[in-house]
Amino acid sequence: MKMIGTWLRQIGGAMQFSLSFKFIIGCSLTLLATLGATFYVFNERQEQLILRQAENEARAVFRQIVLMRRWIADHGGVFVERLPRSQPSPYLTDPEILDRQGRRYTKETPAMVTKELAKYSREEGLFWFHITSLKLTNPENAPDPFERRALLAFERENLRELVSVETIDRQPYLRYISPLYVEETCLKCHRQQGYKVGDVRGAISVSLPMDKTFTEAAQNRRRMFASMLLVVGALSGAMIYMMRHLVLAPMKQLTTAIQAFSRGNYQAAPILQTGDEFEDLSRAFAEMTARLTGYHGDLQDRIREATSDLAETNQKLLETNRLLSAASERKSDFVARASHELRTPLTSIKGSMEYVTARLADLAPQEIGTCPLDELRDFLQLINKNTNRLIRMVNTILDIERIEMGITTTPHNSEFDLVVAIGETVTGLSCLAEERGAVITTMLPETLPLRADEDRIRQVLTNLLANAVKFAPDQSTITIRAFSEEGFVVVEVQDQGPGIVTAEREKVFDKFYKLGNKEGSGLGLAICRSIIAAHGGVIGVADNQEPGACLYFWLPAKGD
Repeated sequence: MKMIGTWLRQIGGAMQFSLSFKFIIGCSLTLLATLGATFYVFNERQEQLILRQAENEARAVFRQIVLMRRWIADHGGVFVERLPRSQPSPYLTDPEILDRQGRRYTKETPAMVTKELAKYSREEGLFWFHITSLKLTNPENAPDPFERRALLAFERENLRELVSVETIDRQPYLRYISPLYVEETCLKCHRQQGYKVGDVRGAISVSLPMDKTFTEAAQNRRRMFASMLLVVGALSGAMIYMMRHLVLAPMKQLTTAIQAFSRGNYQAAPILQTGDEFEDLSRAFAEMTARLTGYHGDLQDRIREATSDLAETNQKLLETNRLLSAASERKSDFVARASHELRTPLTSIKGSMEYVTARLADLAPQEIGTCPLDELRDFLQLINKNTNRLIRMVNTILDIERIEMGITTTPHNSEFDLVVAIGETVTGLSCLAEERGAVITTMLPETLPLRADEDRIRQVLTNLLANAVKFAPDQSTITIRAFSEEGFVVVEVQDQGPGIVTAEREKVFDKFYKLGNKEGSGLGLAICRSIIAAHGGVIGVADNQEPGACLYFWLPAKGD
């Protein structure tokens, strides 16, 4: 038993070391990542500042050279005492003068002075610059690849300067180049080359050695990296010490108490006297062990109650979602149906107006007075009646929606002659049928009384005839029949179109169902079925041997 206890203690010690090791490794990696990111940002910023400073130095050198060249050009060149190594320019007239003592002076142009200064600066090893151009007068000014690329960019892309870091003779250099523009004073020497004021004459490139600067930057990086490692090491050591003495030791005592409680020892464990959060945690654990048994039963009851409430709440949410989905679908159907409902009387009004317009257009101005007023009055009355019907329809759209929702709504029944309603509907759609190349014929008795909602029955007639016209082929006939049979009024609309197959005869009355690619919303027949059902009637597609489709509806002759 003693050996087992020693072995458990060794495992416990190994577990403590593993925890501290994980904690220290995590903190060290976090510090390394943070300091590494900071080091990277500072390094990038330092390199940017170095390059920017070098660019500013190169830009200042360039501007100084340009000012010097402008001063020389404004004075028409300068005469300097001729040195043994210097030769007069072959491109100038009167390039030399003699003073009274016999000393020779050669005339120096801006380009010649620039060239001489470039030699001096390069010999000093500080920096060098070079004047160059794509139109050379001196072969020594030929551009290198960097300068040629820059000159082309200045001419084509209107750039003002170009900066690049290049390696020359295994040493880094910052190269800066900016264009030289032709000024009035430049034309004295370069007019024959075809330049004008504002043209790019050439450019001056400035090259600054960057090896010492980059070497110092590398040393700074190494110092920063060493400092970072030193900080990480010091912080890691401090954390290891504090972890083992301030965290792991109290945690081991608290773990022992918890393990004893888990084995059934419900006696209160001694409270740690650390004066920190571990003492609070130990005190809280002691209080927990005293109350846990009493709370266990109450907790089970609360769990069961909460589970029951949650199931009930979920059921309510599902029901609410279902109602919201149904309400959204009904709203969409309502908007679509309202649009279709409003088009029906407008179709009759449009047909009547087209007929009256066509009738008047066929008459000469002097024949307008001979136009039969009774005929025009009939059509105008038909327009007025459908307008009133349109107004009433807007007021009754909500009743139609209630019919679709299954809520019983009493139609506004009245006595009227169905033959008259059919005749007026046919008249209103005749022009539309003629446009389609079809003819509407009727097979009606002299009178056919019906007690129903006249507006809605007219709506059914208009929808059925409009559908028949839509599917009727050219030079075809649409026949509408009405008769009375055993206390019912029967209306049939027969066309000579492609017909409706048996599998689709019930689907055509579903909302938004459409046959073929004909225009429409797919609501007409669905609305017809709702209206006929509200009157206690039946609507469907008849089985017949004739070509085309035959749609019918039955209504009680005497509505309630």
